Amino acid sequence: MNRMSKYGLLTVSTLFLTACSLPGLGTGISDEGNIRIATQSSTEMVILGYIVEGMVNHYTDMNSEVIQNLGSSTMVNQALVGNDADIAAATYTGTALTGDLGMSPITDPDEARAAVTKGFLEQYNIKYYPSYGFENTYAFLVTSELAEEHDLVTISDLTSIADDLTAGVDNSWMEREGDGYRAFLETYDFEFDTVYPMEIGLVYDAVQSGDMDVVLGYSTDGRIASYDLVFLEDDLNFFPPYDASPSAKYETIEKYPIVDEILLKLEGKIETDVMQELNFTADEYLIEPATVARKFLEANNYFEDSEPYLEPVGGE
Repeated sequence: MNRMSKYGLLTVSTLFLTACSLPGLGTGISDEGNIRIATQSSTEMVILGYIVEGMVNHYTDMNSEVIQNLGSSTMVNQALVGNDADIAAATYTGTALTGDLGMSPITDPDEARAAVTKGFLEQYNIKYYPSYGFENTYAFLVTSELAEEHDLVTISDLTSIADDLTAGVDNSWMEREGDGYRAFLETYDFEFDTVYPMEIGLVYDAVQSGDMDVVLGYSTDGRIASYDLVFLEDDLNFFPPYDASPSAKYETIEKYPIVDEILLKLEGKIETDVMQELNFTADEYLIEPATVARKFLEANNYFEDSEPYLEPVGGE
């Protein structure tokens, strides 16, 4: 990671940013313009939330705030539908497809994106934007020691030892239709000895400490590198594509067209290795996601040279 040292040398600074907790939901868009950006609790989503906030502040004189710690993608989507938020900082194609839209998994990335784009418009009047440039798929992870001991490269390689393993998985994944646990059992035809539903942020520590033998995490999490974990290949192509995109209410972008232009400027601007580095910086060096996001935007000059061309207002 060539850019890792640059981010690793960041110093933690005190940064006062407008934020919102759940009790503050439902304030609506003020006449002056108040853009509310919803995120879940993961480091990645919070970083993306502050990236969007930074872009809004840079190109407009509107107020913006990041609503953190919503418990699931469904809660984020419902925050938009219920007029408690205007933008979802990150919506993942596969999650939106099987979760928010209740559709069957689609493995072709273009077909999946087209289905989500159409479904969000028709069901929720929400615009699903082009990808930031990276995919954050579910990833089965083991320690490098276990991988070496049993020659583990793919998920299928777990078949012969699965009945001796404890697995920690995302709470929501256990009940998901289409790409959740029950469908996984049908595809891979093996079962772990014990499966523990967990908060997604805890699985990495659990497998590193030996409390779990295998866990289901996210492929862009910086702790994969810092904990020396091995990402097992989904050799049966079970998981659908999980390209990351912002989404926004059409009501918001019709009222404030510049919001649409700002989100379009972020298309393809964050590749997988960059997102991993941003996550790693926040988690490994305990740097606030808001600071990581701000430094990233400053290093890229807020993508001023990218289309559509916008005049910055000089906001932080």
